[in-house]
Amino acid sequence: MAGFETCKSHPCSGILLAFGWLVLLYLLLPSLLVIPVSFTDTDYLALPEHGLSLQHWQNTFTDPKWMSGLGQSLFIGFCAMLVATVTGTLCAVGCWKLSSRLGEAIRVLTLVPMIVPTIVYALGLYRTYTQVENLTHVGMLDTYLGVILAHAVIGMPFVVITVGAALSNMDRRLEQAARSLGASATQTLWRVILPNVRPGILSGAVFAFITSWDELVIVLFIASRKVQTLPRAIWSGIRESLDPSIAVIAVLLITVTFIALVPTLLSRRNANSSH
Repeated sequence: MAGFETCKSHPCSGILLAFGWLVLLYLLLPSLLVIPVSFTDTDYLALPEHGLSLQHWQNTFTDPKWMSGLGQSLFIGFCAMLVATVTGTLCAVGCWKLSSRLGEAIRVLTLVPMIVPTIVYALGLYRTYTQVENLTHVGMLDTYLGVILAHAVIGMPFVVITVGAALSNMDRRLEQAARSLGASATQTLWRVILPNVRPGILSGAVFAFITSWDELVIVLFIASRKVQTLPRAIWSGIRESLDPSIAVIAVLLITVTFIALVPTLLSRRNANSSH
């Protein structure tokens, strides 16, 4: 505690704090600039000239194209989040139980979708889906199932990381005590392990949803007409015209992302207050 107070009173702390705020503003300001643009009174992407207007917000919420993209993005993001959370949690628990080089190797392999460039993964995914369709005659390209599975794979590493971090702080004697009292492996998982790593599961689920919610490159490779997520709709809108509705959709994307982060922030705050 004394060390913390010394660090806080250090003359360089003010400079570091100011530098941190400057970096934060540099990262946020370009994204926040779309907010006034969404209220523009012009017919193109620009800041308001004569005053604020809600016409583009009204046009966006009455346009079937944008509303369809919003519904598809929410559906795909939620389903991908469920798949990534279940598989990522089970993988993290399995690696935690192994506690060996094999567990570490599996954990590293689960991080490959995060390490490999998205465009490389999307290209390989396209070839894989094409071969699956040729061999089994089951269509995976331009389907909700194909996009959900692809997004679940890139979201799973976040779940593995957050749940693994939560498991590293868990006392292994809790599991041993439950088993010694007659609990089965399944009962121990549901009643002892998962409740203790709930914040990690929640954080991983949020990041998995946000990853799917903002993803564009994979959708461009494996989807065409049937699947039109919001990022893909923005991409098409930018290529065709500079409609200010694009700024409205960008504001919605940012808002949903921040809303999704709220449960994670609250869970961390509750965890810190409990300690």
